[in-house]
Amino acid sequence: MARSRGEKIFHAFNYFFISFIVLLCVLPFVNIIALSFSSEHAVASGWVSLFPVEPTLFTYKTVFTASQVVPAMRNTVYVTLVGTAINIFMTILASYSLSKHRLRGRNLLLLIITFTMLFNAGTIPNFILIRQLGLFNTYYALWLPGAISTYNMIVLKTFFQAIPDSLEESASIDGASELRILLQIIIPLSLPSIATITLFYAVGHWNAYYNVMLYINQSAKYTLQRVLRDLINMQSLDAIRTAANIDSTDMQQPIAAESIKSAAIVIATAPILAVYPFLQKYFVKGVMIGSIKG
Repeated sequence: MARSRGEKIFHAFNYFFISFIVLLCVLPFVNIIALSFSSEHAVASGWVSLFPVEPTLFTYKTVFTASQVVPAMRNTVYVTLVGTAINIFMTILASYSLSKHRLRGRNLLLLIITFTMLFNAGTIPNFILIRQLGLFNTYYALWLPGAISTYNMIVLKTFFQAIPDSLEESASIDGASELRILLQIIIPLSLPSIATITLFYAVGHWNAYYNVMLYINQSAKYTLQRVLRDLINMQSLDAIRTAANIDSTDMQQPIAAESIKSAAIVIATAPILAVYPFLQKYFVKGVMIGSIKG
C-alpha cells in the first residue's frame, strides 16, 4: 500500500529524531577517541573535534606500559567473571524455587524479597556490616551484598513459570531428579533470558566503582573504574601522572592530561562494547519473554 503524505512526513520525522538521538550518544565518544589519539599540542590547542589531529599512539603506549590501568583491568575482569557467576548461580536457584506454586510460604518470600526493592538499610549500616563480617578490603564485599538482583530474579522467575509443567512431569515420571530437570530442561529452554540477565550483571560489575571506593582501600585491588574515576577527577597533569604511575622523566614526548583521561575511558569502555554485540540478539528477546509471558 502506498503511504499517504502524512505517513511519509511522520516516518521522516521519526528517522530524523532517532538519528539526532544517536548522534547525541555517539559524538561525545567519538570525540573522546579522537582526543586519545591526538598529539599533546593539538589537544592543548583545542583543535581536536571528531577526528584525531597529528595522530599518535604514544598515549596508549604510556598508559599500558607505565600506569595502573592494566593491573586494574585484570582486577576488573576477575571481579566481573566471578561476580557474574555468583549472580547467575544464585538468581537461577532463587527464581526456579519461587516459580513453583507448591513451595510453602512462596507468597511471603516473594513479598519479603520485593520489599528490598523499595527499602534498604543505607550506606553507613551496610559499611558497618561489611566491616563486622570481615569482608572489608576483599572482593567478597563487592559480590555478596548484591548476589541477587530482585528485578532480574523476578524476570527469570516469570520466564520459568511460562514453561509448561508437563515437561517437568514427563521428566519426573522418567526418573529425573529436580536438579536434573533444572540443568537439562529448564536452563536450556531459558537461555535467552539467562543471557540477558548475564549481560545486566556483567555490565553492572564492570562499571561499578562506588562500592570499590567504600570497601577497598588497597590500590593493588582497585578496579578499572576506580582508577578511571581518580584520573578524571584530577585536574593537573602532574597529579594525573602521579596517580597513573607515569614517570615524566622517562617520557619521550609530552602528553596532555585530556589525552590520558580519554585513553583510559576508551580502554575501560572497549571490552564491554566488544562483548555486547554477541549478546544483543538475546537482549530484547529475553527481556520481552521474561516480562510478558505468564
